[in-house]
Amino acid sequence: QVQVVESGGGLVQAGGSVRLSCTASGLTFYRDMGWFRQAPGKEREGVSCISATGYTTYYTDSVKGRFTISRDNAKRTLYLQMNSLKPEDTAMYYCAAGAPVGGSGCNINAFDYWGQGTQVTVSS
Repeated sequence: QVQVVESGGGLVQAGGSVRLSCTASGLTFYRDMGWFRQAPGKEREGVSCISATGYTTYYTDSVKGRFTISRDNAKRTLYLQMNSLKPEDTAMYYCAAGAPVGGSGCNINAFDYWGQGTQVTVSS
């Protein structure tokens, strides 16, 4: 069975940092991967996505310069380094796996496998 598991969330003060990790099993890891988030009362949005090789990345404008997505295919692990956190970053963060042939971009509808989410709360 396919399992996508996030970890690393928690409570952090504004201006602080946190690194999220995601491990996937039961599927090839050589595919588009992404981080999405959903805050209370808001729609889920793409935060950052990365191609199978790690060459192509996407960041939503609000996190550019603060967040960095990376992956270690040998470890089958996806990361999201989040720096200079703001209260507006508070959300449930989800790891998701897209198409094995690429082309998923950061379109939520192109991601088929989802983790359970990890909560990131940024206090002011």
